Amino acid sequence: MTPRELLGIAEVPGGEPLRLFRRGGDFMIVLERNELMNSRMSGSEEALATMTIDRLATKAPHLLVGGYGMGFTLRAALAKLGAQARVTVAELVPEIVAWARGPMADLTAGGLDDPRVDVRYGDVADAICEGAGRYDAILLDVDNGPDGLVRAANDRLYAARGLAAARSALRPGGVLAVWSAAKDAAFARRLREGGFAVDEVTVRARSNGKGAMHTIWFASAR
Repeated sequence: MTPRELLGIAEVPGGEPLRLFRRGGDFMIVLERNELMNSRMSGSEEALATMTIDRLATKAPHLLVGGYGMGFTLRAALAKLGAQARVTVAELVPEIVAWARGPMADLTAGGLDDPRVDVRYGDVADAICEGAGRYDAILLDVDNGPDGLVRAANDRLYAARGLAAARSALRPGGVLAVWSAAKDAAFARRLREGGFAVDEVTVRARSNGKGAMHTIWFASAR
């Protein structure tokens, strides 16, 4: 078996470090023993973008993407959006973007330099709280599900107060989309209790329709 090569370590404010590995032509971002991302599994991250955009009435939306990851969500969004759309990427860990411009530049496919894109370094929760009525969609993929795996402070995104902030940050007809590696009935219930109409969709991890089943919640204000 080809050994993993450690390419970089990134400190996470309030959390454990992230590590970027390469094995052959594949990349992995790992938190302790948890593999958060793998370059071979992009399907559900792409669906997070495309299925959200399909639910929007406006042709020139402003999207907030929480967590750059390996760029699959951003790349899929840019391929589907028109020239007048805007995408704000909130990334807490600057090294993630440095890796995207460095060893994973081929995956980035120039998306970070697209004129429609604005990269904001910081907590996506702050971008949400400061963005009343600013976004047509908020796409969250900052943990393996609706709990603070990467860092405990992320729990506030999924709590009732965080969901209320997200609802306030959305324009009429807007969508909050949350990616998860698994189902979470309690979170789905919390979304409904927070005044959202919820569409829970299961998608495959890989773009070829194979791999593990992941969950995306598409929540729109009633």
